[in-house]
Amino acid sequence: MPLDEPIPAWRADFFAPVASFRDPLFPGLTRGLPVPPPSTVRGMLAAATGQIAETCVLGMAAWSEGGGVDAETYHPIAADGSNPAAAGRVRAVKGGMTIRDRPFLTNIHLTVWVPGPDGERIAQALRRPVWPLRLGRSQDIVHPLGVRRVTLRPAVRATVDHALAPTDGHDAPAASVFRLASSITTDRLHTKWSDYLWCDTPTGEHPVQGAHADQGQAVWLLTA
Repeated sequence: MPLDEPIPAWRADFFAPVASFRDPLFPGLTRGLPVPPPSTVRGMLAAATGQIAETCVLGMAAWSEGGGVDAETYHPIAADGSNPAAAGRVRAVKGGMTIRDRPFLTNIHLTVWVPGPDGERIAQALRRPVWPLRLGRSQDIVHPLGVRRVTLRPAVRATVDHALAPTDGHDAPAASVFRLASSITTDRLHTKWSDYLWCDTPTGEHPVQGAHADQGQAVWLLTA
């Protein structure tokens, strides 16, 4: 996308009462992410359009009002199907059912910007999604709050806040680096990882690189 000229786009806002984003870089642990990965957002958009996957360019910003930790029961499945009486579950005495902590977020606010023809197509789909919209796990329903046309304008200073940015996008002191899944193949065998900057608190205006702005809010258009 050109960085030196305005870009027509669609902005979509979402709200989820509860969502959980497990960090797959910590196998065996239920460590939660404070922000949904781009791959998760793309999966939600694919549910709206009915496509197998969505690889469109998008910008996103997300934050939550709170969070907590829940206790969850896990039932490992026997890979060899040796326990058909329990739908293939591993017996408790052989490393089966266990209780683990599950971090979760509450009152998640998500904004997504999609430019060009893809934005028009996805905006139409969000008015009547093919599949229920979920953010994270299958039970984490997300509510679309509305879509509208916007113009993303080139920016050298903008409000960073909770926007997801490349690591060279800004130097706001509140930012932390997160390694998140940018895309996952449909067979779930391969994941592309990228490093992003994200702030969990409002930041105010800062110098930005490679960004556009929507009414002062910095937007970085991320590819899959």
